Amino acid sequence: MNINKLKEEALEYHAKGRPGKIEVIPTKETSNQRDLSLAYSPGVAEPCLEIAENIENVYKYTAKGNLVAVISNGTAVLGLGDIGPEAGKPVMEGKGLLFKIYADIDCFDIELNTKDVDQFVNAVKLMEPTFGGINLEDISAPECFEIEERLKKELNIPVMHDDQHGTAIISAAAILNALEIVNKDISKVKFVINGAGASAISCTKLYNSLGANKENIFMYDSKGLIHPSRTNLDGKKIEFANDTVPANTKLAEILKGADVFIGLSRGNILSKDMVKSMAKDCIVFAMANPTPEISYEDATSVREDIIMATGRSDYPNQVNNVLGFPYIFRGALDVRSKVINEEMKLAAVRALADLAKKPVPEIVNTAYEGTNLTFGKYYIIPKPVDPRLLTTVAPAVAKAAMDSGVAQNPIKDWEAYTQQLSARLGLDNTLSRVITTKAKQSPRRVVFADAENPSVLKAVQIVIEEKIAKPILIGNKDIIHKMMADNYIKLTNVPIYDPMKPSGQAEIERLEQFGEILFEKRKRKGLIKTDAMEHVRRRNYFGAMLVETGEADAMIAGLTRNFPESLRPSLNVIGPKLGIKKVAGMFILMTKFGPLFLADTTINYDPTTEELVEIAELTAKEIEKFNIVPRIAMLTFSNFGTVNVPETIKVRKAVEILKQKHPKMIVDGEMQAHMAFNVDLLKQNHPFSDLAGGRANVLIFPNLSSANIAYNLLREVAGIEKIGPILLGLKKPVHVLQLGSTAREIVDMVSIAVVDAQDNK
Repeated sequence: MNINKLKEEALEYHAKGRPGKIEVIPTKETSNQRDLSLAYSPGVAEPCLEIAENIENVYKYTAKGNLVAVISNGTAVLGLGDIGPEAGKPVMEGKGLLFKIYADIDCFDIELNTKDVDQFVNAVKLMEPTFGGINLEDISAPECFEIEERLKKELNIPVMHDDQHGTAIISAAAILNALEIVNKDISKVKFVINGAGASAISCTKLYNSLGANKENIFMYDSKGLIHPSRTNLDGKKIEFANDTVPANTKLAEILKGADVFIGLSRGNILSKDMVKSMAKDCIVFAMANPTPEISYEDATSVREDIIMATGRSDYPNQVNNVLGFPYIFRGALDVRSKVINEEMKLAAVRALADLAKKPVPEIVNTAYEGTNLTFGKYYIIPKPVDPRLLTTVAPAVAKAAMDSGVAQNPIKDWEAYTQQLSARLGLDNTLSRVITTKAKQSPRRVVFADAENPSVLKAVQIVIEEKIAKPILIGNKDIIHKMMADNYIKLTNVPIYDPMKPSGQAEIERLEQFGEILFEKRKRKGLIKTDAMEHVRRRNYFGAMLVETGEADAMIAGLTRNFPESLRPSLNVIGPKLGIKKVAGMFILMTKFGPLFLADTTINYDPTTEELVEIAELTAKEIEKFNIVPRIAMLTFSNFGTVNVPETIKVRKAVEILKQKHPKMIVDGEMQAHMAFNVDLLKQNHPFSDLAGGRANVLIFPNLSSANIAYNLLREVAGIEKIGPILLGLKKPVHVLQLGSTAREIVDMVSIAVVDAQDNK
């Protein structure tokens, strides 16, 4: 990615709207004076007195049990070094964001303006009553070791320095599995560790706990081998000093015959020859970011037997800290552990290692186009999109805390606990990440029919940088180039077509061909030949013809025109799939309970019973593409026959037809919207309903008015993220944007279009 462009986008991202990335949201009612009198004076005195009588009640009446402090002094921020506590704050906010989205843990980020260990420790100790756990972050070595050790001894809440232990836990799980695949004993293999910072020390200690022999471990820092004869060893380095080889032994020499290389240093320090010299079935973890110690391509080009991992998401076996810290703290908080001890870390290691050996959920396979992930050299650790991480790692950590005697609130019902974890984020909360990941696996050619727009061009740049799609632009070339210059957008080797000003004989002939095709399609539907030749010069018609003739795989349109005008060319050129009578539109809302699918929100004004059936079928088929089981609520203002008017009757009949055609489909109605989500109310009053066993995730509306009103209210008032509108039922993927869509929303729609195109192939 262009560095200047990245800087501009990152600064805009952090500054737009409410500055920063996090906010505090009330969890109780605050709508009237009585609510406020309970939340504050005089009602708040009651929980205060209960806590004063028994301090453990603080977990019952306050947020302490789900609150983690992310604390730093800014002395080792990412790869930026000692940039100060204020400059480190964006990173700490980001860490808090990850805690929330992966494990539903609330965070306050705290930046301390001190480099003095005593001051740092005392400041954190004074805050112990506020928090259920402490995540130390971006603190330089060797101070970070002393700070963590002292806080673990002096606090009665869990403390973990993720820079030390996060990579250690994830890489240790990967090491165990890699060694199992190549059938090597961890106590006998030769380890070479390049890097001797906090993370490298913690990794090596954990490998040692798993059975690695210190005599077989050779650690290097920027000055060479960690050797007892050196006088410049600080912190914990001396623990891994090795005198079995001379002090001046170079990295290239020590790698000869080595079984495992662990890189926690800097990019491009390993050569192909160095990798060639390693032992048979060697293991290379090149974890420097963003540039590994050796590229994946270079390493695998010289060793077919290699098992390789990096810190990057675009290669197999990504060592990513997000596989660990959210779930480790989740388990520690849920049993009110006093510490995060060695037993809990090892439990996380083994849980991650074991998870990689289990059959992979289809939603994870869906994310990785063309792959069927199975345990082996290309899959030794779980993927970050795996929804089982929360329900696998957190219970393992919680159980280890209980077994090692540090849990103050033991879990008695493990099945109930697992269900509670699943409910925290929704079982399918990873959908948007799955869609983007799947799109990246096999990018397709996507036409942008409204390229004379800065938001579209910004989206195109992101799409190229993220390798989501191969864009084709339609519009006036001069205008597009000027917009690119004005907005510092650089797009190289991206085709631009201007059907109003064809350049060259080939483009003229293409227009003539498109005109002939359109005329043949519409000649008995009122279109004359001269109009057909005129239509294909319009951007939406031209883009649709590129898709229809196979010159492109999908199209994004509609940003600068109203929806019907943008949709009509695709209906006329591409048309519905065989057997489909009505095309429909669907939105995806990303709720805290998982994705919610709404249809038809864009096209059919007052669908008939048969059309409602088709809309439900199209929606269900699209959802199943993401390996989600549709749970369909057919909505109106009546509940199971309470009102008999034409609208409720058509919905009721649609449900009957769907049940007859698809006996295994989970669908019910007619029902009011709240019934689709209030399972207890549904069980109490309508226990026979298909949805009495769980919430609906699909809402089918009786008409366009109700669907569009519901969607817009949810989006604007509740502030829910959305993807859409997604067109259902066309032969080839075309999606029509809403007026004013942002660059990010356009990118989301491109990902959907690419996934649709992949499935069409």
